[in-house]
Amino acid sequence: MRRLFTVLLLACAAVGIGPPPPAQAHNVLISSDPADGAVLGASPGRVTLVFDQAVRQGYAQVGVTGADGSAWADGSAVVAAERVSVKVKPLPAGGSYMVGYRILSADGHPVTGKISFSLSADATGAGAEVGAGQAAQGSDAEAAEAAANGGAGMAVVWIVGALLLLAAGTAVALRRSPTTPATGPAGDHVAEAPADAVQGSRAEGTRA
Repeated sequence: MRRLFTVLLLACAAVGIGPPPPAQAHNVLISSDPADGAVLGASPGRVTLVFDQAVRQGYAQVGVTGADGSAWADGSAVVAAERVSVKVKPLPAGGSYMVGYRILSADGHPVTGKISFSLSADATGAGAEVGAGQAAQGSDAEAAEAAANGGAGMAVVWIVGALLLLAAGTAVALRRSPTTPATGPAGDHVAEAPADAVQGSRAEGTRA
């Protein structure tokens, strides 16, 4: 009985003085897409960071910036276990870009870091093509506006022409209308006496 008790005490002591379990390490970035320092021939639609442990939800931040400080990330970062990704807008060819990240590791500590990549001068699917599309849309809008302005101008011409025709017709109608003869008190027409008859009557009055 004493031996059994002694064995139990030794076992408990061995467990108590054993080495503590190793502390959980911080998350470490093990890969990325695009890879750090890569030169791409096409604009990536998304940047993905892969860590050695699962990343906590709700705290991940990923930014994509150009050499001039312009931001190219499209939306918020998405966490899927050990992967963190973010969409990227079409990038201009020939530029250099930095991906900065900040996550909360599995042990609760924040982890930050950055990688970089660049696009070749002849990269496809880049922002230059987007700019060309916007320029085409702008030219179409200008053409539509010019057509609208031209239609408005023609409408004004037609209106002015119609007014001129109406004025000319009115003037002709007024010239052709007969003069209305004078009427007496009873509504009868008053005949104008000839000038010779008037003079004769005046002469006879003088003789009398």
